Amino acid sequence: MRVDLFDFDLPDDNIALRPASPRDSARMLIVRPGSPLEHRSVIDLPSLLQPGDALVFNDTKVIPAQLEGVRLREGATEQAVSTTLHMRIAPDRWKAFARPGKRIKPGDRIRFGHGGEACLLGTLDATVEAKTEGGEVTLVFDLSGPALDEAIATVGHIPLPPYIASKRPEDAQDRQDYQTLYAREEGAVAAPTAGLHFTDRLFAALDARGVERHFVTLHVGAGTFLPVKAEDTDDHKMHLEIGHVSAEVAERLNAVRARGRRIVCVGTTSLRLIESAASDDGRIEPWSGPTGIFITPGYRFRAVDVLMTNFHLPKSTLFMLVSAFSGLDTMRDAYTNAIADGYRFYSYGDASLLFRNEP
Repeated sequence: MRVDLFDFDLPDDNIALRPASPRDSARMLIVRPGSPLEHRSVIDLPSLLQPGDALVFNDTKVIPAQLEGVRLREGATEQAVSTTLHMRIAPDRWKAFARPGKRIKPGDRIRFGHGGEACLLGTLDATVEAKTEGGEVTLVFDLSGPALDEAIATVGHIPLPPYIASKRPEDAQDRQDYQTLYAREEGAVAAPTAGLHFTDRLFAALDARGVERHFVTLHVGAGTFLPVKAEDTDDHKMHLEIGHVSAEVAERLNAVRARGRRIVCVGTTSLRLIESAASDDGRIEPWSGPTGIFITPGYRFRAVDVLMTNFHLPKSTLFMLVSAFSGLDTMRDAYTNAIADGYRFYSYGDASLLFRNEP
């Protein structure tokens, strides 16, 4: 499909720079294909679900994966380098996006850290092992395992999405705001932002309603921020992200479907993982490994019935996904109405509750 079919104009005033407070007070647009739009709040979610429905959350935890440093090359002056880690491939290795990418070569040494705060040795050093044409590099750090984790946590910064970072710097509040209440598995570069709306109060109301909750893990990579540069969706390549669905969770979700209840994914990340783990007949299998699933209109959803998600970037893979889920015309109309009605977009913005389009 043509990528420009997924374009729309978004005024800067609609981009949220801070989350709603409390989190569950955010607005939520209810989108049922073929029915009028409804304007509700996130705290109303329990009344929109049925007892026995199952919410699926992504419990990944955002790490401070934005690293600032200098390139060290014999015979050359030091060059400032900014990298965003996006996928761990070994205890001492990460794939990362680097800027300025054109000046970095395999074999270069990069020293991260400021004022001796990186680790006990005073710095966090890495070697560029490989580089792709798109500016992605493979970094081999001098530290490994938990020691590397500790150093990254010390020297790194929360990688706020570009549409927020371009308007204000990261601050201490972001370390709390840009993390879900239930985050526990470290490894994400970006938050599963639909989950940012959940509070203890909302969880208690969902429990009282009889709505189940289950947790899967997909470590969201920095590729989620990258624009689609191709003119046709067939020419776009997704970056891989590592995910895990346990045998226990798969069994319980299959039981939900067998009872005729719905699987409700909180966020596009949990949806992509569940759909990756689902067989053609909709049965969810245990899953562990990388997924690069790219969902566009025409995709046949196997297991997910309802999706709670934030409002996404124009021409992004995520807007393509929601258009596949509820219908392109439905979502273009929903976004037009949301913009006109002052809904707040992107990571810190408002939510939508989407029901699957049934052809």
